Amino acid sequence: MIEFIAHNLAPIMFATLVVFMLLGYPVAFALAANGLLFFFIAVELSPYAPDAITLSWPLLQALPERVFGTMANEVLLAIPFFTFMGLVLERSGMAEDLLETIGQLFGTVRGGLAYAVIFVGALLAATTGVVAASVISMGLISLPIMLRYGYDRRLAAGVIAASGTLAQIIPPSLVLIVMADQLGRSVGDMYEGAFLPGLILSGLYALFVFVVTIVSPKSAPGLPREALTCCEPSGGRGVWQLGVLVAYSAAVATVVMRDTGIKAGADYAILAICTAVVVALVSALLNRFLGARRLVLSAVLTAAFAGAYVLLRESGHPTVGLMADIIAAGALYAFIAGGVERFTGMPLVSRMAERVTFVMVPPLLLIFLVLGTIFLGVATPTEGGAMGAVGAMVLAALKRRLEKNPARFSLSILTQATQTTAKLSAFAIFIVVGARVFSLTFYGINGHVWVEHLLTGLPGGQIGFLLFINLLIFLLAFFLDFFELAFIVVPLLAPAADKLGIDLIWLGVMLGVNMQTSFMHPPFGFALFYLRSVAPKTAYLDRLTGKRMEPVTSAQIYWGAIPFVVIQMVMVALIAAFPGMVMHYKSSAPTSDPAAAQRQLDSLDAPASGLGLPAMPGLDDLPKPGAGL
Repeated sequence: MIEFIAHNLAPIMFATLVVFMLLGYPVAFALAANGLLFFFIAVELSPYAPDAITLSWPLLQALPERVFGTMANEVLLAIPFFTFMGLVLERSGMAEDLLETIGQLFGTVRGGLAYAVIFVGALLAATTGVVAASVISMGLISLPIMLRYGYDRRLAAGVIAASGTLAQIIPPSLVLIVMADQLGRSVGDMYEGAFLPGLILSGLYALFVFVVTIVSPKSAPGLPREALTCCEPSGGRGVWQLGVLVAYSAAVATVVMRDTGIKAGADYAILAICTAVVVALVSALLNRFLGARRLVLSAVLTAAFAGAYVLLRESGHPTVGLMADIIAAGALYAFIAGGVERFTGMPLVSRMAERVTFVMVPPLLLIFLVLGTIFLGVATPTEGGAMGAVGAMVLAALKRRLEKNPARFSLSILTQATQTTAKLSAFAIFIVVGARVFSLTFYGINGHVWVEHLLTGLPGGQIGFLLFINLLIFLLAFFLDFFELAFIVVPLLAPAADKLGIDLIWLGVMLGVNMQTSFMHPPFGFALFYLRSVAPKTAYLDRLTGKRMEPVTSAQIYWGAIPFVVIQMVMVALIAAFPGMVMHYKSSAPTSDPAAAQRQLDSLDAPASGLGLPAMPGLDDLPKPGAGL
């Protein structure tokens, strides 16, 4: 009996951990306690299974080194940086500005508010990476408006909760940082691989809303005309002018990107978006300050910057030349817009175009500052997070300065963001430390071998492995959040996946989308809890219409989440069926020529003229242990 227990200590240890967590113990302490308990048991049982148990009492001295090694992990330092960045942006009112502006843009379209929530959710995900901030912000701002204009409560709740969880798959996601660390892969590669699936998932959410508006138009009505506040003096919406500005900026970005040498991939998309939004910003700013009143000055600026662009490109300063090119394109658009307005009386840059540009450009530029530098290899994820945190504070300070509103940025906002960041970071680090203690014992009793044999022995090879682990993650997500899944389950899956020849970046993105469901699973999904905390629990009077509004029940929130959980699982299937949407990250990796490398090695062995390199000693030429030097 004792020999049987000694040879099967790994499955017993794993089952005990599950029992501890089901009893409600905190995950970090359950991991550490389980690891220490079974360390003592394994050492005592090691004589009965010397081939399976490699633990001894001196090995316990390695535990402090493992803990300090975790604390020195620079990759995990990106977590507090991105968390702080997101909290500063959320508390400075950026989410409110975005939702209000995009809501006005989509307002008259059936389901427009739902589209606005999805669009802003994706944008917040790319700038904050924090689910709680996204869900709470959109719940406080959008939910009352959606209820006011007759949206189905289940659809409204589901759209808000699901859009908030996009922060887990769209970079800079915290879960992708953890996944890359646990899988032993580059965070930059993980970000680049997840970029396209995140956008496709956002599109699937919008497609579902579109289908709902077709099947049940009353579930997602458009805003009435009187609810639209951003209109032209003539009464028009000014949307077509925004379309013209977007088309012009995209055309300029396409022309500019030809000179960069980047043809495709996430880095191309990020750089192209950055170029386009800067062109749009310069065009809108110059149009406001120059416009139809200063056509001559606009023409002079356009000619001056065009000439500077040519001279700078010829002198070998591509970066400065690129800036001159963008400013020249903006001045040209302002000149054309001013001429059209002077001779036809019709503004080419409407109020809607200006408002959307001024509200959307800051977060989009922050996205480039963070993701662009990471994708291009200029900065590590930790350095990108640090720049993002500084950039968020600069944006908030500029908003306070321009609007003269102390609520945009203050010491109180910094204090709250710092405290919340410290709590979340401490939560993550405690789980990491507990996982290190657990893994010290689990690997010492050949637990990784047991898991690897269990997973590689599944029928169906790679397909059977992927089906099993995705089903396992989906079921565990009912009880565990993404941090716990990433630190406990993923390290056990990685060796088996690597042995089966599965790309770990592809696997990490697929599991990241699957883990996203942990925020949406009734009844324990955190996104549902966040929305429940801000959704009306009792009947209330709408502050604008004075009409009595019924509360949003927990059942309506749960039912609203189910279609989006199904969409997330469809996305998992799409990633499995079309690996290219993730594997494109390899196209931007540096390539090497094996033949050239071999020629360089051969040249080291050949005697050089003048100076000869000594031959490298072989293994047999090295001194034996204990031999004199």
